[in-house]
Amino acid sequence: MINIALPKGRLGEKVYNLFATAGYECPSILENSRKLIFENTEKGVRYFWVKPSDVSIYVERGAADIGVCGKDILEEYAPDVYELLDMKTGVCRMAVAARKGFYDDGRKTLKVATKFVNAAKRHYAAKSRDIDIIHLNGSIEIAPILGLSDVIVDIVETGTTLKENDLEVIETIFPISARLIANKASFKFKTEEIEDLTEKVKNLIG
Repeated sequence: MINIALPKGRLGEKVYNLFATAGYECPSILENSRKLIFENTEKGVRYFWVKPSDVSIYVERGAADIGVCGKDILEEYAPDVYELLDMKTGVCRMAVAARKGFYDDGRKTLKVATKFVNAAKRHYAAKSRDIDIIHLNGSIEIAPILGLSDVIVDIVETGTTLKENDLEVIETIFPISARLIANKASFKFKTEEIEDLTEKVKNLIG
């Protein structure tokens, strides 16, 4: 039995459909219920829904053999897992944004508002830029407008929210997409099953 952690929401549903098409369907997952764990013993799979930011924790600690999570999570928390496949879905980017016309002259400490503290620190450390991190959990776009920060580091998909708030992307840090990850011990003991699933999904993605 392969235990698979799926991120709740649109991405998870998209990914499940991919697994189902690859031959790992589990019809009970489509029933309208409050259940979180679903299994198909015939296909040897057990799925469970978890919060997207928790997928890597379930996989790293072995509660799940494999799972799907965004590259942003892998970059931010650096879990000790294997990254098996780029699922080429949930595509967006981690970027630096600021008010239109903002120019960083490098003379004073840059105030950076973000939920992705580690990603921001790494990015600016590589530039030897002195920063002051302001850790926020939501509505990050308003930080520069209210003068709380100079820039924000956040996930940008279409950029619509930025435009509506008079902000613009000034730098892309790294591209993001959903990744298939595996627990290291599980991969050792279930190599054949996990590699087989990965190959079938990979062929579908193309």
